[in-house]
Amino acid sequence: MTVARIIEEQRKTTQSGKAQAGRWTLEFERQQPQRPDPLTGWNGSGDTKTQIRLRFDSREEALAYAERKGFAVHLVPAAPVSLKLQAYADNFR
Repeated sequence: MTVARIIEEQRKTTQSGKAQAGRWTLEFERQQPQRPDPLTGWNGSGDTKTQIRLRFDSREEALAYAERKGFAVHLVPAAPVSLKLQAYADNFR
């Protein structure tokens, strides 16, 4: 059975707004282990599903798609954002 991972996208560190917040990405977990290529030495596998990423506007849309296609789902919510407020003078203590 194909296992899909649904991840909540996090805000980029250089982004101050919340324009892309709340978007979800569906990607597939690896079915085959990676192995070194005998010619180049690079790691790889024959599993091409890991190259696919689907983006959804809500978690419900992503879950509905995975259920419709019959994927087992692993849901990964975003880590909570914690702001540390400090004064500029605190840098020199």
